[in-house]
Amino acid sequence: MSLRDKIRAGELVVGTFVKTPAPHVIEILGHAGLDFAVPDQEHAPLDLGAMDQLALASRAAGLPLVARCWGQSAARISPLMDLGCAGVMVPHVMDGATAKSVVEAVKFAPRKRGLSPSPRAGNYGTMTAPAYIAASDAQSVVMVQIEDVEALAHLDEIAATPDVDVLFVGPADLSQSLGCGFPSAELDAAIMQVVGAAKGAGIAAGLFVGDEAQIKGWQDKGVSVFVCGSDQGLLLKGARRIMAALRD
Repeated sequence: MSLRDKIRAGELVVGTFVKTPAPHVIEILGHAGLDFAVPDQEHAPLDLGAMDQLALASRAAGLPLVARCWGQSAARISPLMDLGCAGVMVPHVMDGATAKSVVEAVKFAPRKRGLSPSPRAGNYGTMTAPAYIAASDAQSVVMVQIEDVEALAHLDEIAATPDVDVLFVGPADLSQSLGCGFPSAELDAAIMQVVGAAKGAGIAAGLFVGDEAQIKGWQDKGVSVFVCGSDQGLLLKGARRIMAALRD
């Protein structure tokens, strides 16, 4: 079952952000059994060359990559799909028109994305164009991030955009936009607005959490897609645990 199939079925899926431009990290996370990983171009030094290596490692490890891209344009999104990423997470999507343009950069069906089976995603030209189009459109994941107070007024139209799979809350940016604490009751209420819109459209709600202990509570509230921490955070947590044990 593909990552998209799991998401569409409402299964709990858990990934982590990757901020280190090293393919070994992807291999290790794959061995750890995560459902997916999110290379973070928005907040880490991951250029297209680094993304190429991470995508290569993802295939070797069987770990789908949903790349958080630099921006919302097709020029930023489509090359990531050509590399073999399973999908994209796009920051600061505020309305249905933007969500539609994101889908057009990921999917071939709208006939806007440039077509070539020659990259890794098309198995270097060994797939026919029709087979490549069908497989890519069936399996590619579109996560749009809800991070701005302006987006809250457009949740229904964003969620109703065909082929959007996940409304994914970026709680840090959303709290900043709302002018409230992180965490806070006001932020939680906004997150529940997003969950409600996703549920109403029959798609998944996603959320970043800093610790795995937060997952169960939000899962009970209707969130099924989680990004938990990052590779850097996991490394830091493990090192701190060793030193704390020694000092005790």
